[in-house]
Amino acid sequence: MCGVCGCGRADQPAQEHEPTSPLPAKRGEGQGEGRPSQQHEHTHLAPDGTVMRHAHGHDHHDAGHDGHPEPAHEHEHLATVTRHAHGHDHHDAEHHEHGHEHEHLAADGTVTRHAHGHDHHDAEHHEHVHEHERLAADGTVTRHAHEHDHHDAEHAAHHEHEHEHVAAGGQVLRHSHGHDHQHGDAHEHRHDAAGLVRLDQGPAGTEVAGMSQGRLVRIQQDILGKNNELAAENRARLARARCFAVNLMSSPGSGKTTLLTRTLRELKGRLECAVIEGDQQTSLDADRIRATGVKAVQINTGKGCHLDASMVGRALDQLAPPKGVLFIENVGNLVCPAGFDLGESRRVVVVSVTEGEDKPLKYPDMFAVADAVLVNKADLLPHLTFDVVALEANVQRVKRGVPLFRVSATTGQGFEAWLGWLEAGARKAAVA
Repeated sequence: MCGVCGCGRADQPAQEHEPTSPLPAKRGEGQGEGRPSQQHEHTHLAPDGTVMRHAHGHDHHDAGHDGHPEPAHEHEHLATVTRHAHGHDHHDAEHHEHGHEHEHLAADGTVTRHAHGHDHHDAEHHEHVHEHERLAADGTVTRHAHEHDHHDAEHAAHHEHEHEHVAAGGQVLRHSHGHDHQHGDAHEHRHDAAGLVRLDQGPAGTEVAGMSQGRLVRIQQDILGKNNELAAENRARLARARCFAVNLMSSPGSGKTTLLTRTLRELKGRLECAVIEGDQQTSLDADRIRATGVKAVQINTGKGCHLDASMVGRALDQLAPPKGVLFIENVGNLVCPAGFDLGESRRVVVVSVTEGEDKPLKYPDMFAVADAVLVNKADLLPHLTFDVVALEANVQRVKRGVPLFRVSATTGQGFEAWLGWLEAGARKAAVA
């Protein structure tokens, strides 16, 4: 999984979620006579979007405790809402199992809800799930689930708080938050009156359905830690070759490849160059690069939304680093490429004047890692209402002092300054 946005990776498991308790054992398989079960409930999302909740009874096996009251257990079917109640026979207040349920989000967008039994061996040391719904004035339903881990009657310990919001467009936003009852509840996101939902407030900087913040942080550390090791190897390899490597990043449609092909033609006879091309599919961009007479290797990432150090290392096995400039054209994306070190010497972000002045503020991580910013398609400025000064000011708000170049891949405007920056980097790499 991508540690930045949670997207699928071919070399990672299809589903990542917190480990849960195993399903209750079948009768006679590891269940003691004094361990009654209780029913559990789960939700199915039908193809037409309706949610069906089901509850199933469990057999409680301690005959010596008959006569205890049976608390009602209820669930809903959503279409017209039908509520059902089922009895539980709890035979041992000190030794019973309690239902725990969670959801998995599949690749096709369906939600599968599972329930697992818990074995409570101590009345002062157990977990339980408490969930409820609130019906808002506008008809939306907000669902809250609380998972409590009570280790001491006087010191309620950390537990997960999880709830859903149904947005105006019908989409469900699910949140999970840790609480520490020793020092008050800790919330990791904010909601405001304008309808802003902040999912970037936790330690992981994002949220993924079915994963706690701790789990996300561990995944990020594992993935990025291994990537950084490989990036260090790439960097040492490029340094030995006296190669200046530039990671070109941008959103799709910024004119990055057109700008790169013109750059290669302008540098012909001035610097030796080579290119590593990254796209989800096709070799179209690598073909355009090769048409300039420059060697290129194409990387198809499939469902991957960025290049990583491992991919670049494999490309370097096929493409000897030039004693000049190696351009690494990343997948068009203003989010994930910012989080992955490739072993490059410098990172350059390309933003076009047709994209909007607010891009640096909307995607600050990308511009924060930039060593230079190219404002492309500058030849179109007389025909647009685009405020290039505002764009450049926003870039400086995110990263003060970063070099900015207004360029046009069509006319060559601003290219001498851009080429001079590249040549200076290549000279430095040659004597490092």
